[in-house]
Amino acid sequence: MKPRTPIQQEVARLSERLPKLTATQRAYAFRHCFKHYAIKRADGTNICTECGHSWKSEHDLADTVCGCTCPHCGMELEALRTRKSVFSENEYFSIVTTCKQYQVIRFFFVKSRYKAGQAAEYSIYEVVQRWISPKGTTTTVARLRGMSILYYDLWAEYSDMEVRKNNKLRAYDINPVCTYPRQRFIPELKRNGFNGEYHNILPYDLFTAILSDSRAETLLKAGQYPMLRHYIRSSFDIERYWASVKICIRNGYTIADGSMWRDTIDLLRHFGKDTNSPKYVCPSDLKAEHDRLMHKRNKEIERKKLEERIRQAKKHEKAYRKLKGIFFGIAFTDGTLQVRVLESVAEFAAEGTELHHCVFSNSYFLEKNSLILSATIDGKRIETVEVSLKTLEVVQSRGLHNSNTEYHDRIVNLVNSNVNLIRQRMEAA
Repeated sequence: MKPRTPIQQEVARLSERLPKLTATQRAYAFRHCFKHYAIKRADGTNICTECGHSWKSEHDLADTVCGCTCPHCGMELEALRTRKSVFSENEYFSIVTTCKQYQVIRFFFVKSRYKAGQAAEYSIYEVVQRWISPKGTTTTVARLRGMSILYYDLWAEYSDMEVRKNNKLRAYDINPVCTYPRQRFIPELKRNGFNGEYHNILPYDLFTAILSDSRAETLLKAGQYPMLRHYIRSSFDIERYWASVKICIRNGYTIADGSMWRDTIDLLRHFGKDTNSPKYVCPSDLKAEHDRLMHKRNKEIERKKLEERIRQAKKHEKAYRKLKGIFFGIAFTDGTLQVRVLESVAEFAAEGTELHHCVFSNSYFLEKNSLILSATIDGKRIETVEVSLKTLEVVQSRGLHNSNTEYHDRIVNLVNSNVNLIRQRMEAA
């Protein structure tokens, strides 16, 4: 792409002046971008993937657990038991530097090839530069990419480094495996609270945020790192939460989990609580408060769903009366247990809700060949009984969470001994 704006033209010109990698930087990338192995063979031979040297180890177990050092090149190695002889890997390496008034992040594509018995082969070339102005605006310089369904970073190694128009392209959001430790920063970053720590945020995301967004700058200066990280990664409308964030900052409260705290504020707002009060927005145990509110909200949702199901089920009230009305009034007891036929859809709903089973949600009130009874003790529901109207036998009897209670056998026997009441109603009809 041909540079069009004055900034793009300046960046294109400055990009050509950036220094090439030094030998020290290249060595650092090759050493830290990849794991280096001692390939262990079945005969006890170790082969260094860095220099190709092989030797016999007298401490096989220690090498496997703790690693070892190549006696030839001095490289620290991890033990790897394998029959493979050739390994190749690709990683990204970055340099954080400055050029004129710009903060620059340079990304390099690093390749390695190991072959047992030979010295490792490395190559490295630059693929992307992210140029960030003191105001947080960005320009990207990069190589061309090949087209692929599976990969988005097939860099054309010999294409030119040019200004590219799509700053938000995924291929440019690189998370390097290592960064050169000597870094330089523009003074505006230090002014806005950056002290060299990234707090598990990609440098590009952190720099652009604190240079262009005063709220991100405030979060960084206030030490609200988890909230800053969540804000940058999620890109939500922080304005809705900013008053509560300021309450936390003013009260010295550190938000330990940005996502969980945000959910908690949403729940507090739903329940009509004051989200400008430290009592609510600065919980001593964020997770416990979040879980408590979530449990309350879930119960509310379930209650509303049940109310809606009952409302819809009432449309079937006439159908249920027509199907099972002849059995209404059937009830019997053994002195302790009372068993009676459920006489309305609302009773099915209450039965299913209290015992946490599916007698209501699965619409048993519409089953033509089933009669549903409730077994209780002193008004407390114990089990729900299904009787087949074809065989007049108990199909199932379920207590809390579909379990069998201590009264299960008594209930089944009591129903079986009184099925004649059901038969009489059927014959009378």
